[in-house]
Amino acid sequence: MYAERLILETDISGKLKQVPVLPANKQLEAIFLVIAEAEQNNKRRQPHPEIAGKTKIMGNIIDTVSVAEWNLPK
Repeated sequence: MYAERLILETDISGKLKQVPVLPANKQLEAIFLVIAEAEQNNKRRQPHPEIAGKTKIMGNIIDTVSVAEWNLPK
């Protein structure tokens, strides 16, 4: 028996965002430990004070990343 640590994320309805690949033809025992909100890295990012408020958006920035890369809940 060996242990493998997996960190799984759920969406707003509690469903897994990505299903992990598991070993074939094996029995698995799972113990789920919910990571406390304080442990998650949810800090709001801010620009460096020297450049804060000096940026100008000069076009459409929405089309720069494909919709598949947005990781939106389904």
